[in-house]
Amino acid sequence: MKGYKQYQALVKKEVLLELRQQHALFGMMLYIASTIFVLYLTMGETEGQTWNALFWVTQLFICINAVAKSFLQEAKGRMLYYFSITSPTVFILAKITYNVFLMILMNTINLLLYTAFLGDPTTSFLTFIGISFLGSIGLSLVFTMLAAIASKAMQQASLMAILGFPVIIPQLLLLVRLSKTAFSEIFRENVPTQVVFLLISLDISVILMAVILYPFLWKD
Repeated sequence: MKGYKQYQALVKKEVLLELRQQHALFGMMLYIASTIFVLYLTMGETEGQTWNALFWVTQLFICINAVAKSFLQEAKGRMLYYFSITSPTVFILAKITYNVFLMILMNTINLLLYTAFLGDPTTSFLTFIGISFLGSIGLSLVFTMLAAIASKAMQQASLMAILGFPVIIPQLLLLVRLSKTAFSEIFRENVPTQVVFLLISLDISVILMAVILYPFLWKD
């Protein structure tokens, strides 16, 4: 019960900090809107494969900007305070929960603006919505863990890039392959359910790794 109350308090703290630093939240929204508007001006409404590729590229950069800062903005003195009042497992789970909900919000905004400016070339928009949410959750989990590791290093930004590239590319390839099912009747008739289970398994494994490994980073 004590751990659950600490978990609630930490999630609430993340929300309050985000609302207090509104320039960061609105900055991310401006980034999404300006990127999509530039794509609209240069390309107009695009065909399915291009639309799909651009969406995931945009989603990746949104995740880097929105999620990676969660640990990188924490001062050393504040981390010492957290060390004295809570456990590493509760702390990392609170970070993961907040970042997942933040990415779901950013994903919703991204989808709405993409369909408003670049049209909807999908044959099953509901399928793509489900895949986009699954992908956003997976990206937020991976980058939360990477940010936790990078926060213990001196060159935080460069370490994020070095660690992130080989880890995130396989997941992006799986997401692009899976999202093709929303653009073609042929693909949708043969939905690769094994890819869905693989992505869900990757998400679960990242959470388990965070719970197991973060206490060792916590002590550093």
